[in-house]
Amino acid sequence: MAKVPRNFRLLEELEKGEKGLGAEACSYGLEDSDDLLMSNWNGTILGPPHSVHENRIYSLKMHCGDTYPDVPPKIQFVSQVNLPCVDPKNGIVDPSMLPCLAQWKRDNTMETILIELRRCVDPSFSCHISLYGSELTATRYMAAPNNKKIPQPPEGSTYS
Repeated sequence: MAKVPRNFRLLEELEKGEKGLGAEACSYGLEDSDDLLMSNWNGTILGPPHSVHENRIYSLKMHCGDTYPDVPPKIQFVSQVNLPCVDPKNGIVDPSMLPCLAQWKRDNTMETILIELRRCVDPSFSCHISLYGSELTATRYMAAPNNKKIPQPPEGSTYS
C-alpha cells in the first residue's frame, strides 16, 4: 500500500477536524490558518462524565514535525491536568506513558491521541484508531478508576 504524503494526510485531518466529523468529546484544528506546513495544532478534550474531569475543558498543543505521520506529534497540555502521563511542571505528555504514542502506527492520527488521552489506561490494550475507521480497543484514561478521582488543579489554571 502506498504511503500518503504528510501534507495530504494533514489536510485530511484538518478537514475532519474543521467539519467536526470526529469524536464528540474531542476537537482539533490548526493553531494558525496561515501555517502552510500545518505543524502546530490546538486540541480540546471534554472531561468524561462521572470523574473529577466532568464538565472540564482541557486545551492542548500538538506539534507535527517533518516526519509526521511516521513519527507521532509532540503533545503538551495548556490546561493544567493531573494525569500520570503528563509532566506536572510543563504539561508535556510523556510518549512512553501513553500507549498510542509508545506504540505509534502511521495510520494513527491526532484524534487518536485525543481519544486515547480521554480513554486509554492500560498499556496492554491496543489504542489503534484508523483515520478511515473508528476501531478502538481500550479502556478510559481520564475516566479510569485509578485516574478518575485524582485531585485536579483549579479549573481554568494553565501551565506557564
